[in-house]
Amino acid sequence: MSYEHLLCEDSDGVRVLTLNRPQKFNAWNAAMRAEMRDAVEDTAMATDIRALIITGAGRAFSAGEDVSEMGDLTEMGTRGFRAVARGIHSVFDLIEALEVPVIAAVNGVAAGGGFELALSCDFRVIAENARFVMPEAKVGLIPGSGGCSRLVHYVGLGRAKELVMLSRNVAADDAKAMGLATEVAPDGKVVDVALELAAEMEAFAPLALGMAKTVLNTCTDVDHETGRRLERLGQSVLKTTADHAEGASAFLERRAPDWRAR
Repeated sequence: MSYEHLLCEDSDGVRVLTLNRPQKFNAWNAAMRAEMRDAVEDTAMATDIRALIITGAGRAFSAGEDVSEMGDLTEMGTRGFRAVARGIHSVFDLIEALEVPVIAAVNGVAAGGGFELALSCDFRVIAENARFVMPEAKVGLIPGSGGCSRLVHYVGLGRAKELVMLSRNVAADDAKAMGLATEVAPDGKVVDVALELAAEMEAFAPLALGMAKTVLNTCTDVDHETGRRLERLGQSVLKTTADHAEGASAFLERRAPDWRAR
């Protein structure tokens, strides 16, 4: 696949998508949004991809939405702006719903929508020099692309208010301590560490990882009994798969399983 604002590279079952507007600190515009949607939808259909890594070119992960290309927001009106926000939401929701693990490899700053993009991923590997920040309140806005709701799930209401209403910068070690970062990587090595994390998951059945992700994500929004029903439903589906039979045989025969994602 070839894009104007994204780089896409596949290797050994792992796809790396690189936001490629380094001169704009990888800020999102309409073209990049459309390309990301296409790339994510293609990943969802690609049977040979078992993990997705999203990173940024240059010194930043992403500075969020490119306001300079949105025109006059007052001319757009509230209805037009809601339409733009729905478009951004839908891309991040697609990423969250992908049935393969998604790893954000955060190099440099992830601000506003860039932070929200990272939050839509399953895991966040961040460089030692990386930082998260929600600066929207400084320009009279709030995080409007899933940032508020996802932050509450990840760090709790009190800490989410601190990050959104005080626009606090979150350094790498603090992000790890509060559960926003899975791993902290040396500067310049963030994609390498993300690839190691993807390789670690190669030992597990792809269908099981996809089902676990779906059930876990859904359980954040439902009551406990509904969550348990989802677990039983997911388990009953996986019990009938060839990969479950292969995993059980491999365990008994003390060999590595040969996953086929079916």
